[in-house]
Amino acid sequence: MRVIDPRSRYSRRTFLKGAASAAPAAAIAAGTGLSITDAWAEDGQALTAPQLKTLVKMARDVYPHDFIGDVYYITAIKPWDKKAAGDAAVKAMLVDGVKRLDSDAHDRFKTTYVDVPWEVDRVTLLQGIEHTDFFGKIRADLVVSLYNQHELWPKFGYEGSSAEYGGYINRGFNDIDWLPKV
Repeated sequence: MRVIDPRSRYSRRTFLKGAASAAPAAAIAAGTGLSITDAWAEDGQALTAPQLKTLVKMARDVYPHDFIGDVYYITAIKPWDKKAAGDAAVKAMLVDGVKRLDSDAHDRFKTTYVDVPWEVDRVTLLQGIEHTDFFGKIRADLVVSLYNQHELWPKFGYEGSSAEYGGYINRGFNDIDWLPKV
């Protein structure tokens, strides 16, 4: 009789079945020129996949955190696509802003903004547009749309609201574990 470890919820058979069903999807994506990581951008309502990818790369460059996956930046940017679908002025602002980034990248590096390999070079491009309405609105929105994702809070050490627990005086005010005890 075969003994199955009770701690494991998956058997070898279940793993192999899952892997066998994932392989055709990956092959189809590779055959169409899409990567699995880019599939999210293909379902844009008003913006094209390259425009959405540029906005996500911009978001990562404006608020860079290497320990955060792209999925959080995508979650922060996707609402702009919906706003663009409902408002022609918002769509024009986004399209023109992305076009300007790509144009500036092409003038300096002969490539699109997304394909500029060095972050410092992309930041230089962003500094060139930081006075624009496009940059200001995206940057201001990201403060909320990126950092208000509850799944990210533990990654930054934020425990969430403490109002319902009596405030920070009673919860977390003296949690300074990085200072030496005297």
